[in-house]
Amino acid sequence: MKSSKKVFVLTEAVLAVMVVIVSIAMLWGRNGEERGRISVIIQDSDSSRWAAFKYGLRMAAQDREMEVFFVSTGKTLSAEEEYEVIRKEVDNGADAVIVQPIPENNTEELLKKIEKRVPVMLVEYSAAREKDVSDISVVKPDNYELGKVLAEELLNDYNGKIKGKTVGIVSEYGDSSAVLDRGKGLTSALEEKGAEVHWKVSDFAPEEEEYILEMKAKVDFVIALDDYSLILAGKAASANNLHGALVYGIGNSMEAVYCLDAGYVRCLVVPDDFNMGYQSLTEAVESLEHLFRKPQSKTVSYTVMRRDTLFKKENQEILFTMSQ
Repeated sequence: MKSSKKVFVLTEAVLAVMVVIVSIAMLWGRNGEERGRISVIIQDSDSSRWAAFKYGLRMAAQDREMEVFFVSTGKTLSAEEEYEVIRKEVDNGADAVIVQPIPENNTEELLKKIEKRVPVMLVEYSAAREKDVSDISVVKPDNYELGKVLAEELLNDYNGKIKGKTVGIVSEYGDSSAVLDRGKGLTSALEEKGAEVHWKVSDFAPEEEEYILEMKAKVDFVIALDDYSLILAGKAASANNLHGALVYGIGNSMEAVYCLDAGYVRCLVVPDDFNMGYQSLTEAVESLEHLFRKPQSKTVSYTVMRRDTLFKKENQEILFTMSQ
């Protein structure tokens, strides 16, 4: 190769390397004095059910020297409204976003637009209705397993003899992938033993809360598939408005723990929300620090709590994270 060609090739190679370095510095780099910023968008962000999750995020942010910002939201965001909130956060300098997706058909499509600009990490459930379809990474519990273990706890209480027993199922949102998967895990286990699901209720208006469960037909068990519904069922049980039904459910707040401790709930399955927060932020940071690395999906564990075991040593750390 002639000397001029060698110089040309070498120059091109050096320029290519410089372009990559400059691009990384512009898009993803942080100098020693500037902390990266990750915005968190979750529904009803001020609810106590997010306490352990937020604590996990704050601990991870401290460990990774990042700034975490919680966007104030209500309970009635649409997918388009959530997209606009996220877009504004990115426009205002968010380096990555952690999102609880709105359970609507166009949610994943909208979030993929954001993912072209910054790393996106989902929490609690996927953006797609079918969990195996989503291309966006998510940190969540095994929601099918949560429903299944809840059914197993009920079955253990009755030695598996629940043939002919009746069940009512309540959830805040009826079409999120989390609720759908939890419901499948629950009903497959109960119906196999002969229990009958008499009714399901979800997506009710706030003004219906006080009487929605009282107006439903009498059943032997009321199963709550999320924290909001568990507290609702616990309050109804405390007012003797469940016609004698026993409550089992999934929850992650101190209010849910109170319902268990007071005897209004027989069994509580608690997802590890602290770890969900910690892992979601960690994965987002890893993507920021490694240009071509996409956030990885993670599955967090859960704990089964009973009234008589509530304050055992192994539950103390969970209760602590909920109270932060």
